[in-house]
Amino acid sequence: MSLIVEDLSIEIGGRRVVDGVSFEVPDGARLGIIGESGSGKSLTALAILGLLPDGATASGSIRWNGTELLGMPDRRLARFRGDDIGIVFQEPRTALNPIRTVGRQISESIRIHTAATRREARARAIEEARRVHLPEPESTVAKYPHQLSGGQRQRVALAMALACRPQLLIADEPTTALDVTIQAEVLRLLLSLVEEEGMSLMFITHDLAVLAQVATHGVVLENGRIMENGPVSTLLSTPSSPVTQALLRDATATLWRPGRTDA
Repeated sequence: MSLIVEDLSIEIGGRRVVDGVSFEVPDGARLGIIGESGSGKSLTALAILGLLPDGATASGSIRWNGTELLGMPDRRLARFRGDDIGIVFQEPRTALNPIRTVGRQISESIRIHTAATRREARARAIEEARRVHLPEPESTVAKYPHQLSGGQRQRVALAMALACRPQLLIADEPTTALDVTIQAEVLRLLLSLVEEEGMSLMFITHDLAVLAQVATHGVVLENGRIMENGPVSTLLSTPSSPVTQALLRDATATLWRPGRTDA
């Protein structure tokens, strides 16, 4: 399965916030979309699944395995969400329903896309909770989001996104809201699951140090436009755009250095 985005533009209130963005995520590839806040990276991800905010319009082409997604009626597009393409958002507090147990939320994703009964879906939810290393999964699935830590909530969001074994996972800054230690744990878990399932990954971040750990190819955005596009190794060693150079300076101000992947 491959994702091909061509000349994607997004307008909100008459202002173009994404302008002619093109990239491809081949089968099994790990692509990073990187840029500062407001660069258009999250809107690009939302456009793929038809989740743009009210008032936003998109043009261009978004093809999934040859099928055009852009402009597809929401009822048809919903079949691709979760089943073919999963997504994990930056802040699980907004992604999770506060009045439903996390087990019910994981099992709902399973029931929507499979023929599983309620009992089968609950059993699967427990297994998915165990798979993302949630503690005591049998009791954790009975809890509500506010009863879990930030790292645990993000693991629940990851379980929901991967429950139906999608071919592509879109991760929209999934560790930004977490402290550094938990961030590293979630990144390792995400990568291990991606590799285990052989799925493609589209990872969105503002941090070049994180990009270096999760992606092999990078697309650098600024003000909705692509500033640079190439192997992550090239972005790290010989960045050509001022935007990438600034991102590299920010990354090397941390403990990370080019070539190091354990920061």
